[in-house]
Amino acid sequence: MKVALASDHGGIHLRKEIAGLLNEIGIDYEDFGCNCETSVDYPDYALPVAEKVAGGEFDRGILICGTGIGMCISANKVKGVRCALVHDVFSARATREHNDSNVLAMGERVIGAGLACEIVKTWLGTEYEGGRHARRLDKISHYEENHALK
Repeated sequence: MKVALASDHGGIHLRKEIAGLLNEIGIDYEDFGCNCETSVDYPDYALPVAEKVAGGEFDRGILICGTGIGMCISANKVKGVRCALVHDVFSARATREHNDSNVLAMGERVIGAGLACEIVKTWLGTEYEGGRHARRLDKISHYEENHALK
């Protein structure tokens, strides 16, 4: 598995914790920044990660900002991305099992590093169940194909 990792200035510290976890558990990843604590725009980091996941260069993406909301909204604008904003372990498992999420968003100002690491481990280690959930995802994909703005 290969993971694309990024944050804006509001998520830089948590991103470093997650990078350490990925190293520890042997997950291949690339860090797309940001590398400053001065204000930057979250779409500048969320969109490239989302595009790389949607394009198949990376299996999953992890995005962090202050709340995770801006990153999640931005990533979900990319066709083929199913980004979930997660701040608990139950939702991390459910979004993989039921929604086959391929991008995870979290907020550094919302949760601490310990919980964030547990969320990442759960999210990376949980498989998609398919079955009845596939029908629902197919509806989303169909909508993306037939209602894209031009």
